[in-house]
Amino acid sequence: MDYYSIFKRLLDIIFSTTAVLVFSPLFYLAIIFIKIDSTGPVFFRQKRIGRHFAPFYLIKFRSMTVLRNPEQGEFDPGDKHRITRAGSFLRKTKLDELPELFNVLNGDMSIVGPRPEVEKYVKVYHEDFKEILKIRPGLSDYASVKYRDEETILANQSDPESYYRQVILPDKINLAKRYIKDISFKTDMQIIGETLKCIVRGKR
Repeated sequence: MDYYSIFKRLLDIIFSTTAVLVFSPLFYLAIIFIKIDSTGPVFFRQKRIGRHFAPFYLIKFRSMTVLRNPEQGEFDPGDKHRITRAGSFLRKTKLDELPELFNVLNGDMSIVGPRPEVEKYVKVYHEDFKEILKIRPGLSDYASVKYRDEETILANQSDPESYYRQVILPDKINLAKRYIKDISFKTDMQIIGETLKCIVRGKR
């Protein structure tokens, strides 16, 4: 685990700082696009569970219409009716996740690691997350690559949330455990490479 304990955090800071600088023009374009397209804040913040079960707020570009009651629709897998035109493009290109680079800089997340979950799902699989949350959650991992089209998969289910909880999430948990066993500089570079390929190709 020397790579994780010594070098991984350093690489996270270097990569995220570089990415913020390189993609700063996209930040401004996304902000303009969102403000023109719909009313509401530019950013969306959602409580997720991080390393050692510490909660933090995940930051994304807002891709959905704003709910009057923020407690509603905390996580609505497969539900596309609230997605804005700007949000559809941002989600398809994964540009909605650019602000998560600030979560990485803040130390809540890593560039590569299991995607952070909302509290209600962590509670369902608490014992599994005891192992997974020994490390920081990340922007991408094996599951992010495998489930690049997760929204489409869920939208085709009669009960998207049950399908996510009973089928997709258990598989994500197994992939997260696999990542923890495989964790290394080489593994992280491979996942970053596969993630970039998915974004460029627009499919898994």
